[in-house]
Amino acid sequence: MATDETGQDPRLPPDARLDSLEKRLDRLQEAEAKRTYKATPNPTTRIWQLMFSHLVGAPVGGGVIGWGLDTLFGTFPTLFLIMLFVGFGVGVVNVMRISKTPPGGSSGTGS
Repeated sequence: MATDETGQDPRLPPDARLDSLEKRLDRLQEAEAKRTYKATPNPTTRIWQLMFSHLVGAPVGGGVIGWGLDTLFGTFPTLFLIMLFVGFGVGVVNVMRISKTPPGGSSGTGS
C-alpha cells in the first residue's frame, strides 16, 4: 500500500482526528516555546555595566575603607582622600582591562 508524507493512504479521505491532533500539537509547541523563551543578553551591555560598576564601586569602596581607617586612627581627611584616589585608580585600571576583552568573549572578570 502506498502512503504519502503524512503516513496516510492517499486514496482515503484525510482523517479529521489527525488534523485536530496536529493543530493542538502546534499550539502546545508554540505555547511551550513562549514559556521557555530566554532573551539573550547583549554582550556590549554587559561590558558597559562592568565598566560603570568599577568606575563607581572602586572609589566608593576606597572611600568607605579610608573613612573607616580615619575613624579608627583619628586622622579624618587624610586616609579617606588617599583611599578615595587609590579606589579611583583601581577603577580606571579595571576599566582599561575590561576594554581589552572582546565583546561576547570573557565576562571581563578573568585574566
